[in-house]
Amino acid sequence: MMTATAPEYRTVNAPEKSPAPTPPAETLAEIAPLLAPLLQRVATDANARTALLHQLLGENACRQIGIYPIPPGFKLSVVIPVYNEERWLAELVRRVQAVEIPKELVLVNDFSTDGTPGILAQLEKQYDNVRVFHQPKNMGKGAALREGFRHCTGDVVIVQDADWEYDPAEFPKLIQPILDGRADVVIGSRFIGESHRVLYYWHSVGNRVLTTLSNWCTNLNLTDMETCYKVFKREVIQGMKLRSNRFGFEPEVTAKIARRRKGQAPWRVFEVPISYSGRTYEEGKKIGMKDGFQALYCIFRYWLAD
Repeated sequence: MMTATAPEYRTVNAPEKSPAPTPPAETLAEIAPLLAPLLQRVATDANARTALLHQLLGENACRQIGIYPIPPGFKLSVVIPVYNEERWLAELVRRVQAVEIPKELVLVNDFSTDGTPGILAQLEKQYDNVRVFHQPKNMGKGAALREGFRHCTGDVVIVQDADWEYDPAEFPKLIQPILDGRADVVIGSRFIGESHRVLYYWHSVGNRVLTTLSNWCTNLNLTDMETCYKVFKREVIQGMKLRSNRFGFEPEVTAKIARRRKGQAPWRVFEVPISYSGRTYEEGKKIGMKDGFQALYCIFRYWLAD
């Protein structure tokens, strides 16, 4: 009787991969002087960097991530209301200045009682694109913004809080719909997809309730009416008669954005996602329940009449 013999199995080692060839030192030495001017230009010229990335990634991919050339002669006005922000102010201004967009900074001191006025004086000396204005008494965020808007000379105006809750690095994607010719107003929303610090549950509920009521009155479909980041063509915001002195600015300006203009098309409004790093009351957060009720009043007040 024949016995079946099990087949033999052999382990075959995979062929070793040969290392990638290293360019000869002579070749690197020849290339380095040619690359140096390009690297220097890319390091110092934002438009050159943008052009290079467009070549590497393609224009469509770059626009999706907010990389696009800034039009010649364009200027952004950044309006920053300031009240008792000595802990955060200098670093916030440094972050705004780091954004490679031609800009002016309009800071309005709302009668601060800490070291803020001294820091503002230093910043005005340090940067020639910073202008500082002082309120005669504490009047609130809305009044400070009104004063700031009056002094803007840029093509586009953006509101920036004086703390670190909102990241100026997101300016490019916030102004992009306006520069593309698709929008007159852009709202940055904390609730549609970007990262955020986890903090007060009832604040988020209150924000959503106020946004829903505002949408009901204005017939807009915003997700974050109470956000700081609001961007306007300069003629839009300087053409509005604003009245709210405190945090009622947010529902008031939203209502006036939505209001139809006689004989003209309504303003085109876009919303883009932004990150949010909220702070606690111990870290200096100022808005409270009283401001929530004031916002509720302003929603219906400016829906019914100017």
